[in-house]
Amino acid sequence: METEQEKSQKKFHHADDCPITSTIDVIGGKWKPPIIWLLLKEPMRFGDIHKSMPGMALKVLSRSLKELETDGIIIRTAFPEIPPRVVYSLSDKGESLREIMKLLSQWSREHIMKLEEVA
Repeated sequence: METEQEKSQKKFHHADDCPITSTIDVIGGKWKPPIIWLLLKEPMRFGDIHKSMPGMALKVLSRSLKELETDGIIIRTAFPEIPPRVVYSLSDKGESLREIMKLLSQWSREHIMKLEEVA
């Protein structure tokens, strides 16, 4: 007898049919996971995020933050001050990724980083 997961997997005619694909589209890529990981700890300003990720172009950070904001993962709060101050924080939707991100981190430490240590 087939399980529900086996039944649903047979319906995938292309990648877009998989619910995980849409999640990876939102939080995946080279820089979005580290941005989310940083914001899980505390809200941060643009410059502080950039300093935490050497090698990331300013344009790439700006685009990644805009995409995460558009997808409802982060909130951009601009304060009416001079000089302007903008703080990025996780939305409730972004905060709901906390356990998933912890599990992904744990999985990486157990399966990826151990392989790198051996090599």
